Amino acid sequence: MTATEQTEARPRGTRLPRRARRNQLLGAAQEVFVAQGYHAAAMDDIAERAGVSKPVLYQHFPGKLELYLALLDQHCEALLQSVRTALSTTTDNKKRVEATMRAYFAYVEDEGGAFRLVFESDLTNEPAVRERVDKVSLDCAEAISEVIAEDTGLAKEQAMLLAVGLGGVSQVVARYWLSTGSRLPREEAVQLLTSLAWRGIAGFPLHGAEGVPGQH
Repeated sequence: MTATEQTEARPRGTRLPRRARRNQLLGAAQEVFVAQGYHAAAMDDIAERAGVSKPVLYQHFPGKLELYLALLDQHCEALLQSVRTALSTTTDNKKRVEATMRAYFAYVEDEGGAFRLVFESDLTNEPAVRERVDKVSLDCAEAISEVIAEDTGLAKEQAMLLAVGLGGVSQVVARYWLSTGSRLPREEAVQLLTSLAWRGIAGFPLHGAEGVPGQH
């Protein structure tokens, strides 16, 4: 049963353990924020969607911003873990690139639409939101850069620049792919982007090889 079905099936007033109630409220809030955006969403809408009273909602989250930030933290962490998992699944660098691209595509295609809270938020002028969005992009890039630096011998700053580029291209292309109605099968899109990225990153020799940029 999906989170939506659980929300719809649960009658108002059902008592739940605190953690389960919090997760239920986050699920309802995600549906409302994704559908309406932050500014148009109301705590009344979220409480109604969750099948609880507003006082119950406020017991867990003191305001709409706190609720939004809790969701953002949850989904930023999910993206970071997906990227780290993709990088750790193999020691074959081409497959690492492919797995990382696939992680971004899977993230934006998730039916809950959580990526919109991270990459397409209508609240990016809020410092706490901007901080989290910037941090997850940098954290993902840091994870990628560690692999690049280890395998190529590039300086940390050089590896980070390449990693920011790879991460940025991945999420922008994945969002474009989704916004155009996914006319290409996801796997075909992943393979195309992997081919583009790999042709670039493979140009940097492995650690210890001749001709590594910046090394003599």
